[in-house]
Formats: sequence, structure tokens, C-alpha cells
Amino acid sequence: MGSSGVQMVCVALGVLGLIGTIVCCAIPQWKVSAFVGQNIVTAQTHEEGLWMSCVVQSTGQQQCKVYDSIMNLSTGLQAARAMTIISCMVTSLAILILFAGSDFTTCVENEDAKPKISLAAGISLLVGGLLLLIPVSWDANTTISNFYNTLVPQKMELGACIFVGWAASAVLILAGGLLMCFSKRGSSGGVAKYRSNAPPTNKNYV
Repeated sequence: MGSSGVQMVCVALGVLGLIGTIVCCAIPQWKVSAFVGQNIVTAQTHEEGLWMSCVVQSTGQQQCKVYDSIMNLSTGLQAARAMTIISCMVTSLAILILFAGSDFTTCVENEDAKPKISLAAGISLLVGGLLLLIPVSWDANTTISNFYNTLVPQKMELGACIFVGWAASAVLILAGGLLMCFSKRGSSGGVAKYRSNAPPTNKNYV
């Protein structure tokens, strides 16, 4: 597969990763209530996210409440908000940079600059994936620890956003790694091509 084909694949992976990051940021399903025990009333389910908590009734009705103040939030939740938003911004910027400097577009006419642009986009995608992976993994670890803690009355388990976040971060890291590998090949190939096209020097002097 050529560099342009790899860049197309990385653009598609970056878009998928960005969609997953936005889903994690918007949907309040980082934690869901767990039903453990024999005498259980499942009339409602509690869900928590970055911005709000929701109560879903057994009839399908859903009531959500936005967190009152940012000062009352835990440090982990504030960090998760910040890192998820930064991940969305960095990933969006990386996709734009990659699309502008890729081989299948003519936005950048300088062929020597395209490998550098591809490398920058790959690093940005890698950073965006790590920025999403850290809060998702940290929240998952906290939820699992609290689940087995007997002092915590309300048992919560991993929500759908945790798994979406893991998948999105893996996709972004994969796209960034591919770009970083193939951008180095493209730059070295460009130098070799330049040297092969150079006119031969005549060493026979009279």
C-alpha cells in the first residue's frame, strides 16, 4: 500500500476515533448502576457521565440533571473533562492537517513538506488517543475499585462510554503510529528519488 493509501486509511481511522471521542464526551454512560443481590428493585437505573447524571425509568422515561457547580466535582472528573475536550480538539486539528498535507490532495504543493506534515498529524493523533485513554482507564479503575469496596453503598459498573473510549483511543493510536512509520519512509524515499534524478557528474577532466 502506498503512502497515499495509508493516509486515506488514517483519515478514516481518525474520523472514527473523533466520533468515538465525541460520544464519550457527550453521552452520560461512563458509569451505570449495578444490581447485586437477591432482593433487587429494577424500576430505575442510574447513569453518570462527564456533564450530567441521569435516571432511566423502567418505562423508558429518562430524567437528566447537569452537575450544579464545577467546584463541587471531584478532581478526577474535572481532569477527565479537560483531557477529553483537548483530545477532541487535537484529533480534529490532526485530521485537518493530515487532509491538507496528504499526497491525495493538492492543498500543499511542496512535496518536501508533506512528509513533515504527515508526521505532525501522526504525532497529534497519537497524543489525542493517549489523552482519551488516560481518563477512560482511570475512571474504569476507580469504578472497579469502588465496586469491590464494601464501604461504598451504591454499586456502579462500567458504562458503554468506557468501551467506546477504549476502542476510539486504540484507533487513534493505530492511525498515529501508521502515519509516523510511513512518513519516515516517504521522506527517505523522497531523498532517494531526488538523488536518482540528479544529473550525473562528469569526472573526466581534460
